[in-house]
Amino acid sequence: MIRPAARLIALICVLGFAPAALAAAAHQIRVRIEPDTQRLEGQDSISFDVPRAATLALSVQLQLESLAVDGRRIEPQARLDGRLQHFVLPAAGRIEVRWSGTLAALDRSLDHRGTLSYDQAASSKDGTFLPAGSGWYPQVEGALARYSVDLNLPEDQRGLVPGRLIDEKQADGRYSARFEFKQPAEGISLMAGPYRIGERRVRTAAGSELRLRTYFHAEIASLAPAYLDSIAGYLDLYERWIGAYPFSEFSVVSSPTPTGFGMPTLTYLGIQVLRLPFIRATSLGHEVLHNWWGNGVYPDYAQGNWAEGLTNFMADYAYRERESSEAASAMRLAWLRDFAAMPPGADTALARFSSRTHGASQIVGYDKSAMLFFMLRDMIGKDAFDAGVRAFWREHRFSIASWKHLRAAFEQASGRNLAAFFDQWLQRGGAPALRIADARAEPAGGGWRLHLSLEQGTPAYAVSVPLRIETAAGSIVRRVELARERETAVLDLPARPLQLALDPEFRLWRVLAAGEAPPILRDAMLAAQPALLTPGADAAVRAAASSLAQRLLERAPGAQQSAGTLLVAGLHADIDAWLASADMSARPALLAANKGSAQVWTARAPDGRIVVLVSARDAASLAALARPLPHYGRHSHLVFEGARMLERGTWPAQPQLWKIR
Repeated sequence: MIRPAARLIALICVLGFAPAALAAAAHQIRVRIEPDTQRLEGQDSISFDVPRAATLALSVQLQLESLAVDGRRIEPQARLDGRLQHFVLPAAGRIEVRWSGTLAALDRSLDHRGTLSYDQAASSKDGTFLPAGSGWYPQVEGALARYSVDLNLPEDQRGLVPGRLIDEKQADGRYSARFEFKQPAEGISLMAGPYRIGERRVRTAAGSELRLRTYFHAEIASLAPAYLDSIAGYLDLYERWIGAYPFSEFSVVSSPTPTGFGMPTLTYLGIQVLRLPFIRATSLGHEVLHNWWGNGVYPDYAQGNWAEGLTNFMADYAYRERESSEAASAMRLAWLRDFAAMPPGADTALARFSSRTHGASQIVGYDKSAMLFFMLRDMIGKDAFDAGVRAFWREHRFSIASWKHLRAAFEQASGRNLAAFFDQWLQRGGAPALRIADARAEPAGGGWRLHLSLEQGTPAYAVSVPLRIETAAGSIVRRVELARERETAVLDLPARPLQLALDPEFRLWRVLAAGEAPPILRDAMLAAQPALLTPGADAAVRAAASSLAQRLLERAPGAQQSAGTLLVAGLHADIDAWLASADMSARPALLAANKGSAQVWTARAPDGRIVVLVSARDAASLAALARPLPHYGRHSHLVFEGARMLERGTWPAQPQLWKIR
């Protein structure tokens, strides 16, 4: 499933193209799929504007039946590399290929982590998914793809690839559809299933006629009208904010596995995810926006993937801003809390992020990147930021762009040199640890003068630190520039200052102080040295706890004595007894043992270690948490009934405060 605050959205990146690889191969593919038997038969005519040598990549699941270059049949030797076979071909203007084979059976046991690295072409009656990087068709290495695809399926199936639907029909017990994609794309993914199609035609804010569709399994087909309404709303929002939608249609496609992929003109989401009531208000807009960032302008992956962060900022975070300033501040705090939960050594420079593979990479590539754009907007102002976004889209539509192109667009829009800003947030890992070192006040004229000192670690960051000053006449917000390990500032105030709060709205990417970051579930999920303890447990409870730890923790649990974070899982009575024996606070009052079938909460042991407690009614209640619990890493306490979450929350944060002398 997809977490509300950390979507498993994946751009389909086939080979990590460099800017020089903008030349595209034109594919004309005909493919027939039999989901009952996983049989695939295909043919492709590949052409180039200028004759060139090429290397084709095809899955080892498939057999090359014939290959011809400029009409001359050849039989090249295959070089195997993992799940792909590579065929090196001489220079040619046209390549004709036929291939066939048996696809893998669709693995419905995949969890949300498994979908991140899934790269097999798989099929069944419930659904067919052929990822772009799986080699289901002969990919031309180092080239983008323009294509038309003729898809042939049994009559009870419907299918699609990213692109414009040219025609579809049903005849002779078969369903067929033809799609084309005229812009250079990073690859071709194919989806099929026993879909019921919902459709609506709309005119966008930019005046374009678009086809909106849902390809839903029967059990969720009734959701189609609401999804079509939401798609239309997001298209209107982003056309007004960025520029015209770059394609002719957008579809939402259901998957029998917990998939979450965004591709040009469509998104492919798990059935259970699509059922969640908040998805239309969160994840769907994120996926629509990827048609501008990622599928409309392509990241230069070798220089870092900016698209996930910009999409996170302009979708997930923007929705919180529209909700309230408090909701936006809470989301920024959640980003910083996640960063605080990262084990030492897991952080990397943002410029090195290419795609999400685990929780730590999400924190850098999604959260830190989104915060970069938030801090940039704070620095240059909303008008200049929005102008930079629109200029970046105009100048780089359907081309590969890097962080330096984004910087240039914002520099032009703001009239400012932003080299130092981008350099420190892209090239450096970590974050500044800021603290108030001293503050004192004295009367001055008709007001007061505040002398204060701020400190940070080495090497220093250049940051503009927000301070909320409580005075006898009310609150005042001021910023102090900090570019060295220690800076002293003098502020003239109209009334006597009483107290300082450092960055209380969490407007900077920084290391939270201990009191600012009460423990969350993700502290255990990302722990470098976790341990599992099952106090007083019988065999069934131990087995359920072990399965839960395997799903929840990114590293295998070790010995309790060497652990930095402890996961304690068991039955209610055993958990309460362990808390008493470990000299820890009792079960929180808001998590009474009769609430739901299981409760989860975080605490600190007397020695300072973070402890995550999972207390269940019985072994079955504990086992039921294995699938849902990993999706709630940003929370401190939860209540479940079986696998259904009933309550959730986070222990309150405390900003850094200084009483003024």
